[in-house]
Amino acid sequence: MQHPLLKNFLEYLAAECGVSANTIAAYRRDVGRFIDFLGSADARSARAEDVEEFLTAEKRRGLEVSSIARALVAVRMFYRFLASEGLVGEAVTATLETPKVWKRLPDCLEPGEVDKLLAAPKGPGPLVLRDRAMLETFYASGARVAEVAGVRVSDLKLDLSLVLLFGKGSRERVVPLGRSAIHAIERYLWDGRGRLAGPGSPDALFLGVRGAALSRVHIWRLVKKYAKLAGMRKNVHPHTLRHSFATHLLAGGADLRTVQEMLGHASIQTTQVYTHVDRNRLKSIHHRYHPRG
Repeated sequence: MQHPLLKNFLEYLAAECGVSANTIAAYRRDVGRFIDFLGSADARSARAEDVEEFLTAEKRRGLEVSSIARALVAVRMFYRFLASEGLVGEAVTATLETPKVWKRLPDCLEPGEVDKLLAAPKGPGPLVLRDRAMLETFYASGARVAEVAGVRVSDLKLDLSLVLLFGKGSRERVVPLGRSAIHAIERYLWDGRGRLAGPGSPDALFLGVRGAALSRVHIWRLVKKYAKLAGMRKNVHPHTLRHSFATHLLAGGADLRTVQEMLGHASIQTTQVYTHVDRNRLKSIHHRYHPRG
């Protein structure tokens, strides 16, 4: 049975903060584990030491630093909510520092590897046309898997080379599509989607064999399937195409703010993980052109 304080907190996140369903699910897990860790103790009387002991226990469970940092963010948010409701006098997490997270560079494909992956769906039929269009959409837009799953036919503005995406927190953004993606989507719309759609099919762009919208899990499995068919040894998943999109844009000379806007990042700091590309490009230019490079 869900703890009443946790239940109220999750309702607050959904109704007033507008956070995504995935974020709510993560907060449910993290705060739920913290409340379970406290046992019979009242969460409203917890101390900073209790939070520190909880994070230490999470570390002993083998969680990565990034997961521990996320759990701390969730617990902090929980106590801010309790404070706003007058249930605690001061947030117990105010004196806690967020664990330093080692910023690992995202997995990325080389342009040639992307070409192999996008060419992996082979043969006739509406499913192949769908899957080619789906993979092209990922790489052309840098979209998240949930955003690709949520694209509707009405979100396409192919005459303007644009697609409307709905990101985290229901934020929407317009992203350009390249010629290859537009061609693949048009072929799918002309000769694929109509053969999958049924009388009750939604407006979703990517449909399954029964005419329903493809789920995120289904799309995830399709990307993994085609990565295997393409002979990829890397751990390729939908986010790999998003990372490749951002990395290749920056390598081609795009500025960070533009990439931030296309990725739908609320903060430029989130996008800065990709600045390693600029550094590598500058090193390459220096090595090539400097007299003592």
